[in-house]
Amino acid sequence: MTLSTAFTKLFGVHHPIASAPMGGSAGGALTAAVSRGGGLGLLGSGNGERDWLARELAIIAQHTTKPWGIGFLTWQIDVGAVEHALEHNPAAVMLSFGDPSPFAERIRRAGTALIIQVTDLEEARRAVDLGADVIVAQGSESGGHGARHGRSTLPFVPVVVDLTAPVPVLAAGGIADGRGVAAALTLGAAGALIGTRFQATTEALITPATATAIVQGHGEDTERNRVLDIARGSSWPSKYTARTLGHPFLDAWRGRETELAGDPHAREDYQLALSRGDIPALPIWAGEAVDLIDDLPSAADLVNTLATQAEDALARAGKG
Repeated sequence: MTLSTAFTKLFGVHHPIASAPMGGSAGGALTAAVSRGGGLGLLGSGNGERDWLARELAIIAQHTTKPWGIGFLTWQIDVGAVEHALEHNPAAVMLSFGDPSPFAERIRRAGTALIIQVTDLEEARRAVDLGADVIVAQGSESGGHGARHGRSTLPFVPVVVDLTAPVPVLAAGGIADGRGVAAALTLGAAGALIGTRFQATTEALITPATATAIVQGHGEDTERNRVLDIARGSSWPSKYTARTLGHPFLDAWRGRETELAGDPHAREDYQLALSRGDIPALPIWAGEAVDLIDDLPSAADLVNTLATQAEDALARAGKG
């Protein structure tokens, strides 16, 4: 059985699976591997830093000729970053977290598919108005950043599918195996955007300690918070929190975000703890489906495994 959807047809890929453009994790090797495996790899460009992009884009060019894309944190970039990325002919540009309107028309004029991630229905309506070719409906189970007051994937995705039809929707949040992909398709999505599961692969730009923490982690160990953004001096908009595994600084400041933001010594304490090795160099972003991750495969192999699992799940449910 082949899982052909509007998403696979749009990009000419074999499987309705995309890897999330995770900042700090989704480099060129991961992006290329996902695309080689038959999905759509998305480079985690974040703020569009030129030297980083040059290095990682060269890796993509060396390792795949398949379609790939690039994702930006919309609140953190300018038009120049998008234009620079478009010079490398990505199949798609994904915009997340912030107002995509300053960049949408430039992407569309280039003939590049525009993917917009949304966390509520207002954002979904705006994505349609801006001419998004694909909409990612991100549920609150997702690892890393998402809406402080978001909705769970299961009820959120079908509402977005109905609201934005006929625009293809990818489900995101709490998907870490093929059963989750199958569930996304059953909800009416055209595929799944998967983050934490692809972070735990041989090509991801993570440390061995982070990989071990993900493999050993449990969903109940994760929580959404702004504490670690505040402590790190990160400028993330307050409407977006981050789901992470447990962290000593989070334990010390949980529920005291305002107090932390106003403490002149807090960032110094955080940096001192980093220098001593008392806390991890970065928060460990992980979604609620982290329990399903127990190995570190190649991302290319993982895409095919996820697709096979999804096909089997749909066949068992009588959907195939």
